[in-house]
Amino acid sequence: MELQKMSPVAIAEELGMRLRQARLNADLSQAEVASRAGLSRRTVLNAEKGQAQLENLVAILAAIDKVNQLNVFLPVQEVSPIQLAKLKGQQRQRASRAETKADQAKEVDPTW
Repeated sequence: MELQKMSPVAIAEELGMRLRQARLNADLSQAEVASRAGLSRRTVLNAEKGQAQLENLVAILAAIDKVNQLNVFLPVQEVSPIQLAKLKGQQRQRASRAETKADQAKEVDPTW
């Protein structure tokens, strides 16, 4: 399945279906998962519909013993050597602001 061609809502629904299948493969009911995760059954139901807060998703994954899948989902990101050199060894804290045409126009030195 090509996720990059899907809308964010469609991707969330797909993740919800995968979460549901993982729960069923673990042979657990929504109520059992909710109890293990410290959540309501309604929260588990919503997560399986693709409507979950990140914290709740992590709790559900832990309850069905799939939290390690997060390392596959989003591996640890290393700092690029170029970024380290630019920042003189300090780790980057924010993304840079995109320059607008007005900003670029201000940088032009109109000396004749």
